[in-house]
Amino acid sequence: MTIKVGDKLPEATLMIATPEGPQATTTAEIFAGKTVALFALPGAFTPTCSAKHVPGFKQHAAELKAKGVDQIACLSVNDAFVMKAWAKDQGVESEMIMLADGNGDFTKAVGLEMDGSKFGLGSRSQRYSLIAKDGVVTQLNVEQGGEFKVSSAEYLLEHI
Repeated sequence: MTIKVGDKLPEATLMIATPEGPQATTTAEIFAGKTVALFALPGAFTPTCSAKHVPGFKQHAAELKAKGVDQIACLSVNDAFVMKAWAKDQGVESEMIMLADGNGDFTKAVGLEMDGSKFGLGSRSQRYSLIAKDGVVTQLNVEQGGEFKVSSAEYLLEHI
């Protein structure tokens, strides 16, 4: 079942890259007591994700924070090493936390996985964005296949 506005985000363990190596973190640690803008995408270093999605959240980070967002988080079904390299490549280490959902556990739990097998990607996340306040979804924007409109930072900002 796909998560919807009003639902609490499921418990899951995600990985983040640290100077000491990958570190496990939980959804409770990420979302508890905070307003978080989370955006998820099919894969690090992929064209739309690298050219539009991440740069949009980098460009609008200050505006999102001015509207009450405490943390911006990018999630992909990739490993923490890839997410760290991508954060460095995109120059976003200070603007957002890069969350690795390597096994897709969170993505499956929120019902937003997609089959990217025909592109050699396997199971990945659909492209979406959301706002969660203390772990409860207050806004959810899921893209239709192949589109990039409602999950953008600009769209999220317009609807906060």
